[in-house]
Amino acid sequence: MAKKKSSPKRNSKLRVGIDLGTSRSAISASNGKRKFVESYVGWPKDFISKKVLGKSVLFGQEALDNRLSLELCRPLEHGVIKEGTSRDEEAVNELISHLIELSEAQEGQEIYAVVGVPAESLRANKLAIKRAVKDYVDSLMIVSEPFAAAYGRGVLNNAIVIDLGAGTVDFCIMHGSMPTDDDQRTLVTAGDYIDEHLYAMLKEKYPESDFNLNMVRKFKEEHSYVGKAKGKIEVGIPVGGKVMVHDITDEIGRACESILPAVLENTMELIARFDPEYQSIVRQNIILAGGGSQIKGLDKAIETSLKEDGPCKVSNVEDPIFASADGALALAKDMPDDYWQNLLEE
Repeated sequence: MAKKKSSPKRNSKLRVGIDLGTSRSAISASNGKRKFVESYVGWPKDFISKKVLGKSVLFGQEALDNRLSLELCRPLEHGVIKEGTSRDEEAVNELISHLIELSEAQEGQEIYAVVGVPAESLRANKLAIKRAVKDYVDSLMIVSEPFAAAYGRGVLNNAIVIDLGAGTVDFCIMHGSMPTDDDQRTLVTAGDYIDEHLYAMLKEKYPESDFNLNMVRKFKEEHSYVGKAKGKIEVGIPVGGKVMVHDITDEIGRACESILPAVLENTMELIARFDPEYQSIVRQNIILAGGGSQIKGLDKAIETSLKEDGPCKVSNVEDPIFASADGALALAKDMPDDYWQNLLEE
């Protein structure tokens, strides 16, 4: 997508909400377009690769499918842009460009964007993300993913949102105003941690089997659960070139449960930070967002543990892929003019 150029004549504004996630990124636009892509960017390794692929840059699943021919980048691998790596900043720039292109903005149309990012990236990479976005939008606000998800659900007071992503688990306290850094915290024991833990357990159990981390991630995404398994989980994995059935039931459960202790500990600490008069209300208003919210039984496991100290209600967002992007779009539509950063004037 060509970079935007300022023009004295504009069409109506296009409001967009972008969720720039570790694993997936999504965009929701006021023209009705909603798209997502896995957060991978790849460049052909050499002129042969470029000739074979026919493109100078690939995104998402297409990049993953052709990763052997690419210099593959996952720019927010641990929730932040790697410090000092211009290639990762370039990948964020390309990813933003691709998402804006997917929104099908009209030529010359002003774009007002709210971008949701992992909470740690909001703290550490706000300027870098602003640099990546400013070439493609006219006005900008950057917020955390859990806040965007909360806004989209209309949960703005006496609540805790837990966004379980691939690189981080982000917590956000909602108390009727814009959250500050003190209202948010981040854990790095998230989806990628589960993948690595599961990979290690399967390697120990099946040392002769031939699989990689990408295959393990797919096993988790299809079969993840906590608590009691509803049946045996079997997958096909090559052994000596021949696909054989492997039982991974216990390993899936143990890997997914490995993030629970830290999630519970931080949730209880955040509840304790509320005014005592409101803590019982907050306990009834805990919301799970992000891809990790799809782990079967996770909401009930958290709810059961927290009920030991009193009544508790944990619920999931309806659409974990678009919850933050839709929330960011809702915020973009509601935002007063004086909250926007006008990038054309900088």
